[in-house]
Amino acid sequence: MHQVKLLKRSFCVTLQTFIVASILLMVTGVATAADKTLLRISSPAVQGDWHAEMLYIFKERLEELAPGEFEVQVFLGGTLFKQGAEPTQMRRGNLDMALISMQDIAKRIRAYSIFTAGYLIRDLAHQKAVYYGPIGDEVFSKVSDVMDLEVLSVAYLGTRQLNLRSRRSVSLPSDLKGVKLRMPGSKAWQFLGKALGASPTPMAFNEVYLALKTGAIDGQDNPLPTNQKAKFHEVTEQIVLTGHLVDGVFFSMANKRWKSLSVDQQRKVKQAARAAAEFNDQGRVKDEKRLVEFFKSEGLSVTTPDVEAFRTHVQRRYLESDFSKNWPTGMLQRINDAAKK
Repeated sequence: MHQVKLLKRSFCVTLQTFIVASILLMVTGVATAADKTLLRISSPAVQGDWHAEMLYIFKERLEELAPGEFEVQVFLGGTLFKQGAEPTQMRRGNLDMALISMQDIAKRIRAYSIFTAGYLIRDLAHQKAVYYGPIGDEVFSKVSDVMDLEVLSVAYLGTRQLNLRSRRSVSLPSDLKGVKLRMPGSKAWQFLGKALGASPTPMAFNEVYLALKTGAIDGQDNPLPTNQKAKFHEVTEQIVLTGHLVDGVFFSMANKRWKSLSVDQQRKVKQAARAAAEFNDQGRVKDEKRLVEFFKSEGLSVTTPDVEAFRTHVQRRYLESDFSKNWPTGMLQRINDAAKK
């Protein structure tokens, strides 16, 4: 049933984006005709990717929990706002909801750059233990105060791997010297690219395919399911299984919209957001298990470097950097301890 709905969405999403985006910033946030609360969601995710589909699961689940109370509009592919602009647009009242990264958060709360460090979170279970426990409560309270955002749920974005336009021998970080590696534009993302040994190049997600095709960049890093959905395998020749970042996105709502909801509505919105994240997590883990063979069948070389050498190098770069000077006292140990629970 979900696949049928996905096909229908694929036919109409472009038309919906064209029509609704032209009047989006003129609406008040309340659908007056039916007296529904309008929730506008913007994402750079591509149609069919798990963290795009989870937004529709959120819409469906919320309608089940609160029939007739909300109108959820989903805009994909960065057609509404470019990647990275969402927190600002939510704060300005131009957007209600988005999937934001810890890199977005670290722009405003420098101490939380610790959560952007390579090889910190070990796997999905560790990610949930961190963000759905006391550490998450503390972090999201600070996010609400500083960024005026309410974090509703955490979705596994996958484990990021390197994806190169041309084949090369990669065993150590030094083997990436001079490689123009696309990374999102924040300082946290750019530092991670440097820590891996590459030359990071800031670029919006929706520009990456063409940049790889033309040679404007030499590679990019993303989880395997994202690589497939964005069809990066069509314009690259190699995947290097560095496993350098267990990534997540935070399904968030502007505080102005959040605080306008009743307590019961807030509970239902969070419940729907958790259900959406769980849908994403299950699908993404399943995909990661099968995609190595898929990429090999598409003619890509899939190689594994000296991961321990990468881990040691990356962690040393962070500890020697200005990033670690701002890390909250004891937070690194608390994160490590969460993996044992």
